[in-house]
Amino acid sequence: MASTRSGKAADIALGAPPAVVGLLSRVRSILHSMETIQVVLDKALLRATDLAARKRRLNRSALVREALGEHLKRLAAREREQRDREGYRRHPTSPEEFGAWDTVAAWPDE
Repeated sequence: MASTRSGKAADIALGAPPAVVGLLSRVRSILHSMETIQVVLDKALLRATDLAARKRRLNRSALVREALGEHLKRLAAREREQRDREGYRRHPTSPEEFGAWDTVAAWPDE
């Protein structure tokens, strides 16, 4: 009997365990939320990418997604640090601002 499988109801009807149905549903959701793009890499960078992916047991796309995510986190951290530096430059702290803590702080003897 030929059947077409499309969606959660079809998986349940075919007797798939609930855990499998849930996993398939999550995979479908992830795949539908991704976009395919084209990225141009020189040969040396492509070889290095493939080698790194193989070592991490990832496919190339997963490695690139991971690397790009980490890079964007670092950029965001740098931007926050720059805003902090700029804020302290515009409004420097005075010795009195934190001086009260010196009288109550217990510093260990070395």
